[in-house]
Amino acid sequence: MDTGRDKSIQDEIKDASFGRPHIVILGAGASVAAVPNGDKHGRKLPVMANLIEVLGLEKLLARHAVDSKGANFEQVYSQLVDDGKLDLAKEIEDRVFDYFSSLQLPDTPTVYDHLVLSLRSKDVIATFNWDPFLWQACQRNHKFARLPHLLFLHGNVGFGVCKESRSIGPVGGICSKTGMRFERTPLLFPVTHKDYNKDDLTKTAWDLLKMSLKHAYIVTVFGYGAPQTDVEAVALMKEAWGGPEKRNLEEIEIIDIKHEEELTRTWKDFIHTHHYQVSRDFYDSSIANHPRRSCEAMWNRLMECQFLDKNPIPRNLNFQETWRWYSEFLKYETEV
Repeated sequence: MDTGRDKSIQDEIKDASFGRPHIVILGAGASVAAVPNGDKHGRKLPVMANLIEVLGLEKLLARHAVDSKGANFEQVYSQLVDDGKLDLAKEIEDRVFDYFSSLQLPDTPTVYDHLVLSLRSKDVIATFNWDPFLWQACQRNHKFARLPHLLFLHGNVGFGVCKESRSIGPVGGICSKTGMRFERTPLLFPVTHKDYNKDDLTKTAWDLLKMSLKHAYIVTVFGYGAPQTDVEAVALMKEAWGGPEKRNLEEIEIIDIKHEEELTRTWKDFIHTHHYQVSRDFYDSSIANHPRRSCEAMWNRLMECQFLDKNPIPRNLNFQETWRWYSEFLKYETEV
């Protein structure tokens, strides 16, 4: 890469040379940011703190003498499993699946559309979220550009799987390889100890994430708070990332509305000294200000000491206008 001079926006667009991946890890906060006013039909996106209320589970739990007042869904569900109330747990699982399956992205570009369009095929988005929004964003943008790989760490309602061909597609749709229907995939619910080897789909997602983390240059954690029911998940990511002392060139980026001190405490085992940055808004992140060139921009700024102008995503364009804006980047990309 060039040294000794600053890079213009056009220079940045032309430089798609960085081969190492940018990994994005999504939690519920990312989906909330994507649909802050509800989904296409105004339906509210539940998070663990209000899922019982949003799905109207209080009466069902009360009928089974379960006191859910003041508790979040993680606590209640985990306790049901520990107490052996598996029929009730299964009924709740079905209600959760049905509600999340009904959610749809708005018809205009969202944070998720901008996210998937702002990464390349070398990059990875790994999500803990059950909602279908990330899947839907990729479905409506994939014909325009090569998008990042998606990994669903806790399952997802957005797609089904053909068990024979091991392909994924829309639930109820037909697999072109076998003629069989794509079946609903299991969601990984919050329990005290999760088994990430329980099914092949989840195990594969985690294996790919661990492999990707070993090669990552930037890891962005977007709206994921590493809750206590995800202790195993954080341990697996830490094992793959390695100790901070081994990551003296890499960068951690956190997008979250929490205070910086709390966030750095949560992710201290991943951060090498000052090699991190915190944003409260996706549109202040490296991805949004250097779309499809985040790794190149980070390297040039930190390692080559070059001044870079921001090239922020235009936020008020329709899809045709958005795709036209991104098309300038695609001219210089060769990865498949």
